[in-house]
Amino acid sequence: MRDLGVVQEGEPVLAEPARAFDLPTEREAAEQVIEKLFTATERIGRAAAIVQPASPDAPTIVLLNPQITDRSDEADEQFEGCLSFFLITVETTALDGQVATTTYERGLARLIHHEIDHLDGLLYTARMAAGVEPIPVEQYRQTGQAWSYER
Repeated sequence: MRDLGVVQEGEPVLAEPARAFDLPTEREAAEQVIEKLFTATERIGRAAAIVQPASPDAPTIVLLNPQITDRSDEADEQFEGCLSFFLITVETTALDGQVATTTYERGLARLIHHEIDHLDGLLYTARMAAGVEPIPVEQYRQTGQAWSYER
């Protein structure tokens, strides 16, 4: 799996915070990382992620130096045990060095929060309630159940 760029719990790289870009000075490096994210199969170790929303018509979201600046009090815990927020506000840096702020909701907020956690060196187990064990993949794989959010 590591050859595919997938690392498992216990790998030191999962606990390493990613380095921020100095934009616009490192614009070329950021562009290269974005390109690698689309094609790479190994961990890059920089504060960059891409998120492809479920809708095939939705554009890919590029996150450079993302920081969650606000989140709703409402949370949800699903199969992977990841505590996710219904609404998050994320600050990112564009290639020209300009800072942009975007608010994401529900499933997309969950995806983006999860990726930012990885960039910060956090695993989903870091967000689990004390005493709660993760559900083994074998118990929920291919259940056919869609994500649902209770309010």
